[in-house]
Amino acid sequence: MRNSIGREGLDRPYEGPFKNVKTHAFVSPKKDLARKPVFSDNLDEVLDKLDLHDGMTVSFHHHMRNGDHVLPMVMEKLHERGIKNMTVAATSIFPCHSCLVPMFEDETVTKVLASYISGPVGVAISKGKLKEICHMTTHGGRPRSMIEGEVNVDVAFIAAPAVDANGSLTGSEGPASCGVLGYAHADAETAKKVVAITDYTSKTVNRPEISGHLVDYVVKVHSIGDPKGIVSGTTQITKDPVGLKIARDAAKLIEHSGLLENGMSFQTGAGGISLAVANELKKIMKEKKIKGSFASGGITDYLVNLLKEGYFEKLYDVQCFNLDAVESIKVNENHIKMSAHTYANINNPDNIVNKLDVVILGASEIDLDFNVNVTTGSDGIILGGSGGHADTAAGAKLAIIVSKLVNSRISCLVDEVTTVTTPGETVDVLVTERGIAINPKHKELIDKLKEETNLKIMEIHELKKIADFYTGIPEKREKSDQIVAVSEYRDGTILDAIYKV
Repeated sequence: MRNSIGREGLDRPYEGPFKNVKTHAFVSPKKDLARKPVFSDNLDEVLDKLDLHDGMTVSFHHHMRNGDHVLPMVMEKLHERGIKNMTVAATSIFPCHSCLVPMFEDETVTKVLASYISGPVGVAISKGKLKEICHMTTHGGRPRSMIEGEVNVDVAFIAAPAVDANGSLTGSEGPASCGVLGYAHADAETAKKVVAITDYTSKTVNRPEISGHLVDYVVKVHSIGDPKGIVSGTTQITKDPVGLKIARDAAKLIEHSGLLENGMSFQTGAGGISLAVANELKKIMKEKKIKGSFASGGITDYLVNLLKEGYFEKLYDVQCFNLDAVESIKVNENHIKMSAHTYANINNPDNIVNKLDVVILGASEIDLDFNVNVTTGSDGIILGGSGGHADTAAGAKLAIIVSKLVNSRISCLVDEVTTVTTPGETVDVLVTERGIAINPKHKELIDKLKEETNLKIMEIHELKKIADFYTGIPEKREKSDQIVAVSEYRDGTILDAIYKV
């Protein structure tokens, strides 16, 4: 079956960004507020008490990122017990989770659900080592699927940096503090059993975000992770002149878009060019005395400084990208923790992404229909995933992709992306060093920018011709017939298939 963006052979085909919105408030099924968990210092004893069985679904969160010890610790224990055909529902998977690869081969794990996958696990799935099709969700799509009963977790294992006497969990204290546990909320609310694994307990803890009544067991271990592994990729402003030009042009575009005014809301990623856009925007806000209402998403030290300096009233934080952000959320009452459900669930009528004015996003590929790929390389290997990309692009009034047009003789602009992560109808602008392409649906914005600025506005086909001049036209990669993963939209419909390489 063909979906609305022309991709074929898919069940539950994508129909459009807002075709399947079912707005409703979430009510937790766990209502016994007086309930308290059992504390233990022996993981094996707790596992003995659980209903462990073949075919079960276990979940994990990724706030420790590449420093996580909990997923490997638990999965090795389950592997030793001989449990087979498990589904691992992890919010994201990093190189430190390579222990899963041999578990694919002996069918301990046969299915994976995740919003982002990098490292050996992504390579293994791409090569067809996982028995069942992997589902690549969005950060908002994951809690939606749990809350609505599409994904039923038997046991949620939550890495908890700190736990209080009542079993309440926080990411804001302890030797492995990660700041916030935004992606673990849905697991705690909906899983049949919840096991918090921690290396720090105290009578009271700072700003707990998951209540003890949601937790069945608390297990204390030597270490849940290395906080140095929290740092996510590049979290420094680029010094590259080409990247800085892209950032200046993007900021000027925002300035003349009509959205840069008091009360604006903003989100940017942690990449060097994205952070440079925020820096350029700060200069304009300072000059025009503009104060934004909030910045959101994964928070870096740069956004923390914008809050401290008064450029935004609040930060809404679903995950901390570096240790300065971890420290800020401990002490600043305007640095607000939120769950992934609050952040980006399409069916939550009060979700934060729908309140965004501007979001700055990256792309490994973008095509002539403005579809974006941040899931696979051009070779088809899984190297990332949507995370909040598709969520924020749909929610924001202005979704801007910033990217070098040509990097190492490879163009980001292609005829057709390898994998659709974010549909082009939700992407508004592509800013490159060679020019700016604006989605044709924004005719008024195009006319306004051409009249008010000297920005180089051109059609995306013109930009593609420039890229082709410098790089040539690459040969089309042959696809195999075997689907190893699917790219899910935030409503659970399927955007695209990912084929075995």
